[in-house]
Amino acid sequence: MSSRKLLGKSCEKPLLLGEQKTKIDETRKLIGLPADRFPVLCLDASIARYLGARNWNIKKAAKMLKETLKWRMEYKPEKIRWGDIADEAETGKIYRADYCDKHGRTVLVMRPGFQNTNSIRAQIRYLVYCLENAIMHLKPDQEQMVWLIDFQGWNMSSISVKATKETAHVLQNHYPERLGLAILYNPPKIFESFWMMVKPVLEPKTYKKVKFIYNDDPQSQKRMEELFDMEKLEFGFGGKNPVGFNYEAYRERMLEDDKKMTELTNSGSFDMGELQQDNGSENSDEATSTCSGYASSFSLAGNEEKGQGGVNIDTDATKETQMLDELAL
Repeated sequence: MSSRKLLGKSCEKPLLLGEQKTKIDETRKLIGLPADRFPVLCLDASIARYLGARNWNIKKAAKMLKETLKWRMEYKPEKIRWGDIADEAETGKIYRADYCDKHGRTVLVMRPGFQNTNSIRAQIRYLVYCLENAIMHLKPDQEQMVWLIDFQGWNMSSISVKATKETAHVLQNHYPERLGLAILYNPPKIFESFWMMVKPVLEPKTYKKVKFIYNDDPQSQKRMEELFDMEKLEFGFGGKNPVGFNYEAYRERMLEDDKKMTELTNSGSFDMGELQQDNGSENSDEATSTCSGYASSFSLAGNEEKGQGGVNIDTDATKETQMLDELAL
């Protein structure tokens, strides 16, 4: 395991790798889940993220991880497909950019001023779909993503404190240490009062990852040039790329990604170690890039709900109920 995976950036006093490994093993033992039933859950890198989010407190991290596992089994984020959220995506209010930042982090573009629906439940479902997709596209040596938040068209009517709280809850509790940086690009003056309202909802670690960027500020522009390839970055963020969001093109990309996600979740047994060691072909590199982030997101789909593949759905439902009972807090 690389030291990069275990370095707990959020810990005030960095632990030695040996100490981190000990805490990871103790957390895994405390959770009490057999590795053969939850292989992805037991990855050191996965457990390390939860420990990092809880300042390497074993009990708190184990509790948090159990809650996420229970949430994933009930919410089934890996099962969300384009057909479930297509209406939410029409305006491009959230989409995965076709480029990464200079650190290799997946970029999610968010445009709150382009909100087109009223159901917070559906909006959060779309957010989760986008998060899962972004994670699936993380490179092998990267576990975090960047949010580029564009305030074009944003006004007071765009405000939803409830939706903001729900977003913070999902991100902080079920995708810990996944956000590397959130750029608020050109927020209007009236946003400041709203920001003061939602600030208490954010954990200190999350708050520190939020940066305000303004297109009329030379230092802000320099920061964007340090983070992104300006030839790929969209005009709207000060870049040189004139191509904006296109719904049909994005739809095709997501449908292809849905196929990959289905293959990953249905296999339930891919070995990331073998994938990352096999650097002999382009296909292997592509598979590694696609699978690495998602492997750490606790896909528990395995063979459940295959039905036509010969698996007894009723049996899987019984197993799932037993797993949920084991996770009772």
